[in-house]
Amino acid sequence: MRASTDLDMLSDFFDRYGVALTTGDVPAIAGCYALPGLVVADTYSFSFSTMAAVALSFVGAAPDYQQRQLVAAHALIEEVEPVSALLTMVAVRWEFLDSQGRAVPGERYRYLLRGTEDGPMICTVIRTG
Repeated sequence: MRASTDLDMLSDFFDRYGVALTTGDVPAIAGCYALPGLVVADTYSFSFSTMAAVALSFVGAAPDYQQRQLVAAHALIEEVEPVSALLTMVAVRWEFLDSQGRAVPGERYRYLLRGTEDGPMICTVIRTG
C-alpha cells in the first residue's frame, strides 16, 4: 500500500465516484470514503465515523442532481500532491453533463485520499470554489 499519484488510478476512482454521485448510488458513494472522514466548507464542517453516517450525509445530494438534470460527472484532476507514504491531496474541478447534453460547470474540491489495499479512499473533502 502507498499513496496514489498515478493519474489513471485516480481518474478511475473519481469516475466511479462521479457515477455514484449522479446516479444517487449512496452505498457506492459511502464506499469511496475512509473512516473516520471529514467534510469542510466555508460555513460548516462535519465528520462521520460510520458508513451509515456517510450515506445519510449524501441522501440529500441525489435529489439536487436530479432537479438540476445532471446525468454525468467528470473530474478534471488539476493537481496531485503526495503528502505522506499513504496520503495524497488531489485538487479536482468537476464538470457535469445535463440531460440535454449540455456542459454544466461544477465546483472545485480538494480531496485528501488514503491509499488502501482496495485503492484510494477519501479521508477529507474541502470545498474550494
